[in-house]
Amino acid sequence: MGGLPFDSLYRHGFARVAVAVPRMRVADPAYNVDETLNLARRAAADGAVLTVFPELGLSAYTADDLFHQDALDDAVDAALRRVVAESADIDTVLLVGAPVRSQGRLFNCGIAVCRGRVLGAAPKSYLPNYREFYEKRQFAAARENLAGHITIAGQRAPFGADLLFTATELASFTFHLEICEDGWVPLPPSGYAALAGATVLVNLSASNIVIGKADYRRALCTSHSARFLAAYLYSAAGHGESTTDMAWDGQALICENGDLLAEGERFADHPQLVIADLDLQRLAADRLRTTSFADNVHDHRERLSAMRRVEFDLPVPQDAVQLRREIQRFPYVPADPAARNERCAEVHHIQVEGLSTRLRATGSGRLVIGVSGGLDSTQALIVAAKTMDRLGLPRANVLAYTMPGFATSARTRTDAHRLMAALGVTAAEIDIRPSATQMLRDLNHPAAEGVPQYDVTYENVQAGERTSHLFRLANQHGALVVGTGDLSELALGWCTFGVGDHMAHYSVNASVPKTLIKYLIAWSADTGQFGPEASEVLKSILRTEISPELVPGADTDADGPSQSSEATVGPYELQDFHLYYLLRFGYRPSRVAYLARHAWSDPERGPWPDLIPADQRNAYDLPTIKRWLAEFLRRFIQTSQFKRSTLPNAPKVGSGGSLSPRGDWRAPSDASATAWLDELERNVP
Repeated sequence: MGGLPFDSLYRHGFARVAVAVPRMRVADPAYNVDETLNLARRAAADGAVLTVFPELGLSAYTADDLFHQDALDDAVDAALRRVVAESADIDTVLLVGAPVRSQGRLFNCGIAVCRGRVLGAAPKSYLPNYREFYEKRQFAAARENLAGHITIAGQRAPFGADLLFTATELASFTFHLEICEDGWVPLPPSGYAALAGATVLVNLSASNIVIGKADYRRALCTSHSARFLAAYLYSAAGHGESTTDMAWDGQALICENGDLLAEGERFADHPQLVIADLDLQRLAADRLRTTSFADNVHDHRERLSAMRRVEFDLPVPQDAVQLRREIQRFPYVPADPAARNERCAEVHHIQVEGLSTRLRATGSGRLVIGVSGGLDSTQALIVAAKTMDRLGLPRANVLAYTMPGFATSARTRTDAHRLMAALGVTAAEIDIRPSATQMLRDLNHPAAEGVPQYDVTYENVQAGERTSHLFRLANQHGALVVGTGDLSELALGWCTFGVGDHMAHYSVNASVPKTLIKYLIAWSADTGQFGPEASEVLKSILRTEISPELVPGADTDADGPSQSSEATVGPYELQDFHLYYLLRFGYRPSRVAYLARHAWSDPERGPWPDLIPADQRNAYDLPTIKRWLAEFLRRFIQTSQFKRSTLPNAPKVGSGGSLSPRGDWRAPSDASATAWLDELERNVP
């Protein structure tokens, strides 16, 4: 799809689909086909390449014994001929429901039609014959079919429940049809279709409504999409079906990998078209990485190998089709406050559980930690204090040290002391400037004599001195050193290797990104985990510039650090976005850039987490995204892996991944980023 405009969602592995719920009349195919074609045209005009209609939508589901009348059969055949003929000028695949006679039997079918061609027809596999249903009175099940092909609207087409419809020009777009009850049985046909490669599972349904059924359908469809790592499209019959003994709500659902993307209005008396953009590449990425999915394929290979593939040309729009899908700016941070609080509580408990288990295992009852007054050490100190609470030990067993260096600001130093006091830990201060100066002198570094040469040696001498002190303090007190560095810094290599902030006895933040660290601290403050005084200082820390505080500015007594981490490595909010999609899904850089622009180009679009005030809501244009993504790729792929290969132990906290060489990420330390950078340069304008 490389010939499509960069702005087209189809170029980047998305596909727009529609679920239609037309008005209908029982046993009036001429009326029903008009309604069907009108909705199909609307869907095509909106850029949807697939449009799903309800079960038996051309005849109505409630025709009962009228299905055996020749006149209705003739009218349905005429309606199908119209669908096929007029589809030649409608750029969407139509999936319509109709009764079809074959081999002297009547089958309840879903029929796929595209640009004047009948792609195939799938008969219903499981006919309900209980309570209000008695479909076996009228229809034969798919297992009774004896023919591999059937003639529909004068065209010979594949026939069977074993059909997979594969688009030749859109990777990962393969759909399968099942009908109503098929999706309710313990082993639905769509499950086998998914194992055979179908990513878009379609259910043409009638499904009358009773109390509680709508919630059950919704749960069923979302769970199918999650189990099968697929999209699941569901269309139920609505206004116009007979209410002689039943009622109809016209529920329309579009689900993807456990998420409900779109749902229509129930009980509407007007035609409905529910549209969503499916992320096919995400589905493909999850299937690629989920090895048990492939094992399941192997276990059913005989049945799967017998399924038939029908290839067709998908009517992909050639103009730019803008993505209409919410892409979270902060993929590690839920936008909904309730969900975010739940996430923060869960991460907090995971961190505390990890550290407390390590203390029990080592038999140590003390922790040593360096506290800078910045985000990472603050969260690590919170975890350390709560770990002591969990173990029934005094918080005084947390030995916390602030260690001012050449660029420590008055604000961070003050906040560090206030925080240690508020949490009730054992607090002390060690001035590292004398020992750092001595090392600089031993190295014949000009800064030892007052020359302002602020190079990487100057910076890392300070980081190394701090860590060296912490480890010796741990030896002295029989304690463990708590690491403070986070996932974002590990991804960017923004940590000092060896005897620096890269190393610890146990690291609690190593799989927590910087953007989430902020909200964990805010959660501790807002929920009063340590009382009002602690909450006040935590909020002050949240307002402080992110900085390593290693290079002096004009005034270290100013309100905050003079050195900015983000000026060097890029905005953490943007780099965390890049990290999530590279690490979690392995997307090509051009797709990550496309998603980032969609998420970040307009600060007025979509929800913002409430921690970010309106005047701090950033926007990034495509050139800026491209620049920082290139910086991320160089650091992540090429220059920083050697640090990650020697990480201390740390608990994984989220499905977004970790960078532990023993967990989610194993990579060579001498890889080249050329392929990623070339792809970015070629495909992002």
